[in-house]
Amino acid sequence: MNRKFLLALAIFSFFGLFLLLMAWNTVLAPSTRIPVALSLLIGITPLLLPFRGLLDGRLKSCTWLSYLSVFYFTHGVIEAYANPLERHLALTEVVFSLILCFSAGFFVYTAPKN
Repeated sequence: MNRKFLLALAIFSFFGLFLLLMAWNTVLAPSTRIPVALSLLIGITPLLLPFRGLLDGRLKSCTWLSYLSVFYFTHGVIEAYANPLERHLALTEVVFSLILCFSAGFFVYTAPKN
C-alpha cells in the first residue's frame, strides 16, 4: 500500500475517534456519575500526546499511537459488552481504533529501513 494513503487513513481514523469520544462524552451519552470534564480529560488527553507527530508523519509518534489505540479498542469492547444502550457508539470506537492501529502500524512497517 501507498504510505501516503496509510498516513491519511491514520489521520482520518484519529479524527474520527477523537470526534466520536468528544460527542459521546458531551452530547450523545454523558456520564451521570463522573463530571464531563474529567471523562474528557481521561479519555481524550492520551490521544493528543502523539497528535503533532502523527500530522508530521513521524515514525515514533505513529508507533506510540498504534500502541495507544489498543486501549481504545479495549474500552470499546468492554463498553459494547457492558452497556447495550451505547453499543453502537462502542462498536464505532472499536472500528476507528482498529483502523488507527493497523494504518499507523503499517505506515511504520513500510518505512524505508536505514
